[in-house]
Amino acid sequence: MLVKDRMSTNLISIPSSTTILEAQKIMKDNDVRRLPVIDQNRLVGIITYNDLLEASPSKATTLSRFELTYLLAKTKIAEIMKKKVITVTPETPIEEAALIMKKNEIGGLPVVEDTQVVGMITESDIFEVLVETLGVEEGGTRLTLELPQKPGILFEVTRVLRDYQVNILSLATFYDLEKPEYRYVVVRIGTNQPDPILEDFSKVADISVKHVWVSPEGG
Repeated sequence: MLVKDRMSTNLISIPSSTTILEAQKIMKDNDVRRLPVIDQNRLVGIITYNDLLEASPSKATTLSRFELTYLLAKTKIAEIMKKKVITVTPETPIEEAALIMKKNEIGGLPVVEDTQVVGMITESDIFEVLVETLGVEEGGTRLTLELPQKPGILFEVTRVLRDYQVNILSLATFYDLEKPEYRYVVVRIGTNQPDPILEDFSKVADISVKHVWVSPEGG
């Protein structure tokens, strides 16, 4: 899955001449928390909701409401925006975008193609991908398996499931830094009656079932 598959293309942007007051209103009206700043079709910065909060006078200010409004209406986004913007392209893998957000502690990335901003990818988009990848809405049974790091072990898992003619609805792999010799596979299977499968898993020496969760009927 690539960024282009999940990014928002209904892009809301502002020029750097926008005031703080105007930017606040645009964010509120459009229910967004970040705005790319574009001048003459070129990305020159990005502004977030937190940036606006930090730039606004604190509640302890001695300014009157009139003075405060005047200040916010005069201060331009160009004065407070982040000018070093981290971007991705539409062809960036979605997991790479997630890693970039994590490493840089940011909640969204402008998507740039041929110098043009064509969309935004946010942490909410990544969260939706996680929900989909884990098959949360598919129902069935969720199994967490501890497997040794060796070739062919995943085949053993799928062999058991094949014998029961059970579909794999989703599959994801996670790791524990304290146990590098193992990986943890979370697999969701299309049955709400996993007991016979669990019994067969127990007969395979290298498969350890760590957790079982059966979705409620109709869930």
